[in-house]
Amino acid sequence: MSVNSAERPAFLDVVLVKTGRTKITYPAELLTDDGIRVTVRAPWAGDGVRDFGFVRFEPGDVFTEHYWRDRWYAVKEVRTATGALKGHYCDVTRPAELSAGRVVVEDLDLDLWVSADGTDVRRLDEDEFAASGLAATDPGAAAAAVAALDELDALAREGGLGALLA
Repeated sequence: MSVNSAERPAFLDVVLVKTGRTKITYPAELLTDDGIRVTVRAPWAGDGVRDFGFVRFEPGDVFTEHYWRDRWYAVKEVRTATGALKGHYCDVTRPAELSAGRVVVEDLDLDLWVSADGTDVRRLDEDEFAASGLAATDPGAAAAAVAALDELDALAREGGLGALLA
């Protein structure tokens, strides 16, 4: 669907799936869809504050989320209610599927955090990924997930995610 399509919905649902179950569903404003990358904007969809120690997601935060149909990750730009950049939270996922007004992505546990100034790049949840058993049940997907995390990490350390999101 082209972003200029007459059928373009102003909003769609983002559906995050983990181990076959819906983890969360929330409405988001569709900003662009070029046939490969879908970009949406949504307020923080969690309940209350989520404090990771290195960043807090809280009511009022705004996420601009980029999903690819041909890549094994999603990148979420996180800003405060006043527009200050907190950083980028990257989810390793299977490629996104868009249909019937929904973007559906399957979370594969691996994540990457990149602070606003790019000095803090953290690989997250590698223990959860190892415990998930994906390497045994779907070695191809596990290899793609690790490669996606490595790609994001390298991009973040070599100048940031700006070129990827341009």
